[in-house]
Amino acid sequence: MSDNITAGNPSKKGFPFQVKLEPRIVDVPKWYPAVLSLCAVIVALLIGAVILAVSGGNPWLTYAHIARASFGSIGVFSDTLVKAIPLIFVGLACSIAFRMKLWNIGAEGQFFMGAFGASAVVLLPILPADAPQWLFIVVMVLAGLLCGAIWGFIPGVLKARFNVNEVISTLMLNYIAVAWNNYFIFAIWSEGGFQMSPVFPKNAWLPRLTDFGSEIPFLRGLTTHFGFIIAVIAAVVLWYILYRSKWGYEIRLIGDNPKAASYAGIPIKQHMVWVMMVSGALAGLAGMSEITGVVHRLQGAISPGYGFTGIIVAWLAKLNPFAVILVSVLFGALILAGREIQPSGVPKMIQGVILVCLIASDFLIRYQIRIIRNNEEA
Repeated sequence: MSDNITAGNPSKKGFPFQVKLEPRIVDVPKWYPAVLSLCAVIVALLIGAVILAVSGGNPWLTYAHIARASFGSIGVFSDTLVKAIPLIFVGLACSIAFRMKLWNIGAEGQFFMGAFGASAVVLLPILPADAPQWLFIVVMVLAGLLCGAIWGFIPGVLKARFNVNEVISTLMLNYIAVAWNNYFIFAIWSEGGFQMSPVFPKNAWLPRLTDFGSEIPFLRGLTTHFGFIIAVIAAVVLWYILYRSKWGYEIRLIGDNPKAASYAGIPIKQHMVWVMMVSGALAGLAGMSEITGVVHRLQGAISPGYGFTGIIVAWLAKLNPFAVILVSVLFGALILAGREIQPSGVPKMIQGVILVCLIASDFLIRYQIRIIRNNEEA
């Protein structure tokens, strides 16, 4: 039985060709996935333009406003980087899990648990309020990593030991994480009955560029915080792990060919647990960075869906840690500009269309298109 998918009916006169989709026998060139992703984004933006036009908006003015509101000056670009920081961490978290074909849909919950862990350092308290800033940063980073890793460990063990579908377990754990945080926000750490904790002391904040404005006037008003440096370091470390270490090679081999990995004696179940823990830890860093660099208190509305947007980021970046940084900046621009666009759902609509186009474009990596004449031998 042929694997070819044929369009066109050769038996009808006047239809001189057929369109065939054939499985690719050889691997595509290295540049092909990147170009295909770029084309998918362009198609998504055109589809978004059509939707905007049909709804009565001006798509070109909308896109121009998004560009100005996100990249129009050094100040707004600094704000864009602030929105990109948690996306970098979550994109990296999804990248390592997806590379092993583990579908971690729980980055949103791991984000919230990382935020909880960082907040606990101040609110329990684990460190006294007058502890030095560097110590606060180190301990809060470790706490965010630990709580995120624990939230990744749970579905990792369920998958490895009981073959529980990780899509379902990670998705359900998102709701548990939000409810866990809400309990502490409403009942334990509430400030005066409000739905938020007390503000952290300033020595528990991640430094921002504007903090150095007195020494360097150019940095005044720039809101980008130290979390961006941590995110770039995390991308470099993850790239080294995936492409320069034995463990990374085993992760990629399991993702590409689990049967060959098993035959080679690689402990697949053990890797499942560790990869989910590393993925959860990176997503936990996203929550830590947002709490300590932006919000400075634990509250419910700390994520506009970073955990889910990170899935699109990882997919668009083709699971490349360095590409995750660039794509995160672009999606950070969409989130930032979304505050000024009416209707406010436009950026999320664009994100959704981009994801659909990206998933559809992967079809062209597995199949190639051939157009042949009816009298031509297939």
